[in-house]
Amino acid sequence: MMTFGPLVPDTLVRAPGMPPGSPVTCVDRLWERSRLEWRLGDPGEPAELLAAFLAELGLFAGSPARGGGPAPASGPAPGGGPTPGGHGDSGVCGAAVLISAAAAARIAGAPTGPPTPAPAVPDVVAVGYEHGARRPAGERPGKPWALGAWVPTWRPAEHAAAVSAVRAAIARGDVYQVNVVGHGSAAYRGDPLPALHRATRLPGTRYAGLLTGAGWAVACASPETLVQVRGDRVSTAPIKGTRPATAAGRAELLGSAKERAEHVMIVDLARNDLGRVARTGSVRVDRLYAVRRWCDLWQAESVVSARLAGGVGLAELLSAVCPGGSVTGAPKLAALAQIAGLEPVGRGPAMGALGWVGTGGLDLGLTIRTVAADGQRLHLWAGGGITWDSDPLAEVAEADAKAAPLRSALAEHRGQQHLVDVEGLAGLER
Repeated sequence: MMTFGPLVPDTLVRAPGMPPGSPVTCVDRLWERSRLEWRLGDPGEPAELLAAFLAELGLFAGSPARGGGPAPASGPAPGGGPTPGGHGDSGVCGAAVLISAAAAARIAGAPTGPPTPAPAVPDVVAVGYEHGARRPAGERPGKPWALGAWVPTWRPAEHAAAVSAVRAAIARGDVYQVNVVGHGSAAYRGDPLPALHRATRLPGTRYAGLLTGAGWAVACASPETLVQVRGDRVSTAPIKGTRPATAAGRAELLGSAKERAEHVMIVDLARNDLGRVARTGSVRVDRLYAVRRWCDLWQAESVVSARLAGGVGLAELLSAVCPGGSVTGAPKLAALAQIAGLEPVGRGPAMGALGWVGTGGLDLGLTIRTVAADGQRLHLWAGGGITWDSDPLAEVAEADAKAAPLRSALAEHRGQQHLVDVEGLAGLER
């Protein structure tokens, strides 16, 4: 079995060697200082362990207690601009953070679902960076790349049946909406990291990251903000509603009563999530149902923000927002119970969180459009929100459309798609 080790310092990159949100002046002199890895079954609670690890580095621990005065805001709401800056003690710049879907469910007190198909990837990772000598430019040498055919965990008919099961649960009054996610995997030969880098560069990506460890890697090309904190302002930007990126697709998305109703449910859930950690009366919808582009798809996005209540710690903040409502459904805990019973495998690092934590705040993306690599296979997840009006076959097609740009980027070989018969790679699985 082929394995690959961690890349240091290129542990998390937006462009080669650039951790998302790190100060631009620090890009070429960031080095890994310390690392936390946690998996389901390990002792401790993930949010509390993560908060303690970051606090030891002098990084964001939550909002000041009442009367302490908030830190000054250092950037705008989701959509661009600087990420939480500042430096911690002893030259610490910040930390890259990954939270799996199962860890996010654990934080919420919900069922964690079936086992992940990529158990090599930890459920929580935090990598602290400090300043050091400037790193020389250069590329990691790679081995010839070959990617096998994608093998779905469930057939389209089984995926459609899960959609129908959600519609039945909605009819019973158990839930209003459930996000159903499918998984596929493909055997590979060679070094996966250049292919994973390509996936992070897809157009429309806001949270482009590549996080690696011993024998695993996670690549993210997400356009969606899970939670961002600037000073005393907290925000989230749920995405729900998808159409092809054509003029007709845009008009259809804007005019779809079904998509708008589905979207507003999740916006209401986001308002409720932030309300748990917000100052009374401060929750607001800054933008509702704006259409933005990711690759060849239009998607509808809203921005919800609030002022953090005094004394809200990082663990409390994560408990309020995890997992993201757009990848669970509503009510959140009831939707997570449906997901745990319907999906055949776990979501792994997908549908969780990935981003950067600084001294004055944090910026975590929701890990949709995410790929994991272990020593044998690449793993990819995609899905969509199911309401009473959902058509099962259309939902299966939508999930496939979301995964297609990632599959294409991963398969690319010298400008061409390079696929081989999975039988030719069977030896990698033994």
